[in-house]
Amino acid sequence: MSLTDLRRRDAFFALLALIGTLGYLLTAQLSGGLGFPLDDAWIHQTYGRNLAQTGTWSFVAGMPSGGSTSPLYTLLLALGYGLNMPYVWWSALLGAAALALTAMFGARLAERLFNGVRNVGWWTGVALCLTWHLLWSAVSGMETALFAALVIIACEAASRQLQTDLSARARLLGGVALGVVCAALIAARPEGMLLAGMIGVTLLPALSHDRRNAAAWLIGVLVSSSLCLVPYFLLNLSVSGSLLPNTFSAKQAQFAPLLARGFLVNFLEMLTPLLAGAQIALSAGALFGAAWLWRRHEPIQRAFVFVPLIWSLALIVLYALRLPANYQHGRYVIPALPTFIVVGVGGTVIISQTFAAQRRKRLARLATRSLVTLCFVLFPLFALVGASVFAEDVQMINTEMVAAAHWLRENVPPEELLAVHDIGAVGFFANRPILDVAGLVTPEVVPLFYQPEALYALMRERNVRWLMVMPDQWTWLWQGQVQTLGRYFCRVYDTQGRMGGTHIYRFEPSGKCPV
Repeated sequence: MSLTDLRRRDAFFALLALIGTLGYLLTAQLSGGLGFPLDDAWIHQTYGRNLAQTGTWSFVAGMPSGGSTSPLYTLLLALGYGLNMPYVWWSALLGAAALALTAMFGARLAERLFNGVRNVGWWTGVALCLTWHLLWSAVSGMETALFAALVIIACEAASRQLQTDLSARARLLGGVALGVVCAALIAARPEGMLLAGMIGVTLLPALSHDRRNAAAWLIGVLVSSSLCLVPYFLLNLSVSGSLLPNTFSAKQAQFAPLLARGFLVNFLEMLTPLLAGAQIALSAGALFGAAWLWRRHEPIQRAFVFVPLIWSLALIVLYALRLPANYQHGRYVIPALPTFIVVGVGGTVIISQTFAAQRRKRLARLATRSLVTLCFVLFPLFALVGASVFAEDVQMINTEMVAAAHWLRENVPPEELLAVHDIGAVGFFANRPILDVAGLVTPEVVPLFYQPEALYALMRERNVRWLMVMPDQWTWLWQGQVQTLGRYFCRVYDTQGRMGGTHIYRFEPSGKCPV
């Protein structure tokens, strides 16, 4: 493909990604208003705004904390605030750019893996742009789309090293580029370390035929990634006392009881949300594509060319083992989809082209047409359905967390401490000191999970005056001891939103609530 054709294809993917994200935003606007489909997105917005306005890494302005899982994404959001961009539109623009990059580099990766397969890049890019989970992520206000894009870019940058005619200088520069991308990957999500390690372990042996060039590549990777990661580690140390963000450990502790269900149950729980989409039609193609990759690549390269598919499985396994939380359409494991789609589309295109050459065989012709038609129909169909899903999610957050945050801002004195489970919208709209009972920005709460007496004692020690929770979170906080511990909190407001209502309570030391 010529450079001109490549640019035209990239422009088409960028336009398709932009149309998709705008369509999702328009659907939300027509359904009740713009916003984000989960409360955590407001946490990112709060950190980004405070960084731009005060220069501090803080959730409560001027009070440094480590509640942002993705420092790289926070920096990008802060740039939007620095430019005075409307925050919803800036977030969507970042998401559209990330989705476009996923399609662009996904197409390149498909062409490198499935070298010689006609139009595999085009089909891969279109499928990625129309995958509803990825479109939802692009407008979610979360780092998910950014992380998914960096996963694809890292795999594509590494795959370039499979060329056997590269000079030592080209290997060095390729290593530098890959090191920068891997550092960005880790700064976007800490589990990026898993993919970076997989690439290093599998690619280095594939380069061992020329030790001098392999050494140049390795030096480039290690030096550039180390230099880029130093600020990331220093930031985490300064705000949370550890090399990695503390949010993952807080979430992990909160969902630890789910580990008792067993690995197989949790694996299926994490996998299930990803099956609700057109990508399920690529399952046969993924198997066929894996077999094709095995046959067409040298034994020393096979481990690396399977990294995209192994990553898809490994990310799901990681969360099944450590954080089996499949809510919000499996957002933690959505970055497993792009690499699966790359292999799945590649295998599906090979199947269609192979059977197309056997036109006289009726069964082959029927199978080919059925598979291709299925993909043609399902990807656009689920993209449309995803828009309504996104709109519904946004309205649920707007009628629950955002509505409660506005009530707190208007009715609660700023000097009175709040205890809150979902802190995002409260931090953004009410912007006042809080005690985070989920532990994201109040890490001292984490050891008290599932210990209602200890949590209650901490709340009293800090002189908490207000509590904001949903009914199921109330049960989680008090572990069935509502009558003994919860009696001192009197409900004063109920959003009556689409998720069952977010409740706001005021502390009454006497235990007597006014009628």
